[in-house]
Amino acid sequence: MTTTHVVVMGVAGSGKSTVAHGLAARLGWPMAEGDEFHSVENIAKMASGHPLTDDDRWPWLDRIVEWTAQQDRAGHCTLVTCSALRRAYRDRLRTAPGRTVFVHLVGSADVVADRLAHRTDHFMPSSLLPSQLATLEPLGSDEDGFSIDIEQDVDEVLDSIVDALSTNPQLLKGCAE
Repeated sequence: MTTTHVVVMGVAGSGKSTVAHGLAARLGWPMAEGDEFHSVENIAKMASGHPLTDDDRWPWLDRIVEWTAQQDRAGHCTLVTCSALRRAYRDRLRTAPGRTVFVHLVGSADVVADRLAHRTDHFMPSSLLPSQLATLEPLGSDEDGFSIDIEQDVDEVLDSIVDALSTNPQLLKGCAE
């Protein structure tokens, strides 16, 4: 039986953590915060206003893949937050066993910037939003996943995601509910 691993992706401030926690509560799946897999050096670099390079990101992505693989070996479907801004990063995340599906949280730069301006509990400064937007490669039509508009109520976002996952019974087959 194939397990499903949902990566909640998007730029900083798009609501990845809020949405993933909501999905974990609704679906009963194990969830991980992608930020927890960053090295101390990566966090310090971002906190000081410097964007990460690909060389910074590869080990971080590999740690997320390893967590996903561990959960897969235990037979668990999972949720994980990760910016996954470029297709190459998503390709790396897809190397985990099971099926990796991306949920891209999409909103206007103004909405995301406003959210970042009001966030006080995160190391990522709003000054890095332009670099994230410049790096972002939206999901390709051939990639396993879908986009969700974040400019709606959180419950509506969660309903939309659960509905989209439910339309493909293979995605939820074998996953605890």
